[in-house]
Amino acid sequence: MRIVSLVPSLTLSLFDLGLDASSVVGRTPWCIHPADAVDRVPVVGGTKTPNLGKIAASEPDVVVMDRDENPKAVHDWCIEQGYQTFVCHVRHPAEVPEMLRGLGRTVKRETEAEAMASRLETTLTALPEPNGRVALPLIWHEPLMAANGATYAGNMVACMGYEVPVIEPEGTGYPVVTPESIMAWRVNDLFLSSEPHEFSLEEGERLVAAIEALGGTPPALHLIDGEALTWMGSFTDKGLDDLLAMEERLRADRTLM
Repeated sequence: MRIVSLVPSLTLSLFDLGLDASSVVGRTPWCIHPADAVDRVPVVGGTKTPNLGKIAASEPDVVVMDRDENPKAVHDWCIEQGYQTFVCHVRHPAEVPEMLRGLGRTVKRETEAEAMASRLETTLTALPEPNGRVALPLIWHEPLMAANGATYAGNMVACMGYEVPVIEPEGTGYPVVTPESIMAWRVNDLFLSSEPHEFSLEEGERLVAAIEALGGTPPALHLIDGEALTWMGSFTDKGLDDLLAMEERLRADRTLM
């Protein structure tokens, strides 16, 4: 089976399912994991702008896509060419186990996918109780953008015990926010992601200063690993482990205050 993956986190998942560069024959430049294997896989273009000629030259049996990351026109072209597609659409970590099982069936790695999905389901049964705090993960700067509570990233933070507001529920899930809107939603904690924008603590501190200047209560700032926040699939279990360990430390610190 020959597979082109246009989703970085699912490229990693394919290798974690036991496939190698003889099966994964196309990727994006953002498919960087596993580092010791993806270098042998040709790049067929970006997630938004894949090169259709390069995809065709890869002679894929399956093209792996994500509904939010990849254009519908590319999906439709793949169907027209007769390529089977696997399309991921995950909004919550709890949806990942079934997605992994579906991916495993598609690439004939059902046993490996079942083991991976079962491990994640075990992790999901041990989430902490709600901590009574409102949080927002920030993903982009200028304009300042957040992942709301209807997105995978927002729900990863919710799994830590926070309430993540669904700002602009009819929008894309990634609203532009301001000091005023952060105050209006009574946000206690801001998580500054390392990707797609690599936030610095100084950028967060300038935002907090703007909130204080408006008379608002300054939210706590936390730098957070963007891969733990957004890489869904085989990485979800590790991402949750890392975020839950972070939240355990934060709860201990708040107890001491």
